[in-house]
Amino acid sequence: MCRIDLKKIEDIIYENILRVHFDIDDSYRKLIRELKERETFAGAKKFFDLMLENANIASSEKLPLCQDTGVAVFFVEIGEIDMRITDIKNILYKATKRAYKDGYLRKSIVNDPLKRINTGDNLPPIIHFLPSENDRLKISYCAKGGGAENKAAVKMFNPTAGKDEIINFVIDVVQKAGPDACPPFFVGIGIGGNFEYAAMLAKKALLRDIGSKNPDPYYDELENIIKNRINNLKIGPMGLGGDVTAFDVYIEKYPCHIAQLPVAVNLNCHSHRHFTVKF
Repeated sequence: MCRIDLKKIEDIIYENILRVHFDIDDSYRKLIRELKERETFAGAKKFFDLMLENANIASSEKLPLCQDTGVAVFFVEIGEIDMRITDIKNILYKATKRAYKDGYLRKSIVNDPLKRINTGDNLPPIIHFLPSENDRLKISYCAKGGGAENKAAVKMFNPTAGKDEIINFVIDVVQKAGPDACPPFFVGIGIGGNFEYAAMLAKKALLRDIGSKNPDPYYDELENIIKNRINNLKIGPMGLGGDVTAFDVYIEKYPCHIAQLPVAVNLNCHSHRHFTVKF
């Protein structure tokens, strides 16, 4: 049984929330530079320069990468640890409230979907609790802004649907999102489970490390096919045209009912704010 200090977890989550809102990882900077060199649209090249300039200013001035600092979404994978779920929930609430207050991050949560009174502290976050076979605790965070989240979609395919039908669905979602979801995107795709689980998988897929490959060769190939199809749309950065509409495509899969084939698509804007920590 693993014992973990609660205050230490809270502080680490707090520090990482601020970090991803004020800076981008070296792996992301490297990707932007590489794609800029291959870009054939002059305007898109300039956009990649502006992305790096924006990241430098945000880092040095401790300003948010994007004014929409989003919904705080957590994925918590729990193994054999000496801690209750209520303890973890309280930690994540405290860390979120502190970070959004101290970092002057925009508070975007309303207390009721129809009455719409701002909670004033960006609480509550969305928390997904998942089982883990490890005797550890893993917490992942992503900030989901309104523009990209609004363009998400779920479709319940017939189980006879072919791979091309799924690809066409993903392409249609991206094409309809266009500039409104702030491309270039990271595209998360959830396949399997059921209606709500596919949507969760699509969002969880966005937590993948930049440059990582799908461990299943079949889905790794599918990711590359979809990415190439998306980039052939030439929507480009902020819809102004370019060779890169999708930075990358990530697929998560899960077993499903014989009569179902759920597929979900969730987009992350180019700010791509997320982290994973293990305890």
